[in-house]
Amino acid sequence: MKKLLLPLFSILIASCGSTATTTSTDTVTPPPNSETSVITEKHPETKQETKPAILIGKQPRKALEATPYATWFSPNYDAYNVDSEVVQKIKPLLGDITIKVFMGTWCGDSKRETPTFYKILDAADYDYKNLELITVDRSKKTPSAHEKGLDIQRVPTFIFYKDGKEIGRYVEYARETLEKDMLAILSGKSYKHAYED
Repeated sequence: MKKLLLPLFSILIASCGSTATTTSTDTVTPPPNSETSVITEKHPETKQETKPAILIGKQPRKALEATPYATWFSPNYDAYNVDSEVVQKIKPLLGDITIKVFMGTWCGDSKRETPTFYKILDAADYDYKNLELITVDRSKKTPSAHEKGLDIQRVPTFIFYKDGKEIGRYVEYARETLEKDMLAILSGKSYKHAYED
C-alpha cells in the first residue's frame, strides 16, 4: 500500500493545480498599453533565472508560437494526430460558440493540451475572434482579474459558452480524448470534466 501511495502523492504535488513554488519571482514590465505581464522565476539562492518567463494576461496565439514558448507549443502541435471523424462532428457545433482558454506557460498539462486544442480548432476551421486566451500565474490569477468568478482551480481550463452562458468546461486532461470531450460538451450530452464527481 505504501508503494502505491508514494507515487500517487508525488503526482498530486506535481499537478498544475498546485500553487506552491520554491522560486522567487520578479515582474518584468510589459509593453505600454498591454494587459500582459511577464514574470521571470529566479533560483532562491543564486538569484539566476531558472525557467522561461511566465506570460500572464490576455494573449494572442502568436505569443505561444514565439520563443521561448514555441519550444513546447510547436512540437506538441505538430505531434498530435487529430481525430478527423470526431472533428467533422464538432465543426458545425462551433459556429456560435465562444471559448475562454485559461492556461499557464509554466504548467506541463497546459503545454500538452493547449497546442492540441488549437490543432483541433484549426482542423474545425474555428473562428478565433470568438476565442480568448488568458495565461495565468501559478496562483491561477491575472493582473486584470480575468479569472474572477470563473472558479479556475486547475489549468488548462477551456470554457465553452453559447449565447453568453457556460455550457461546459474541459479541465486539465481528457475523460476520453480532447475531441470526444469537446463533442460531448458541444452536443449537450452529459459531461463531467476530470475533477467533477
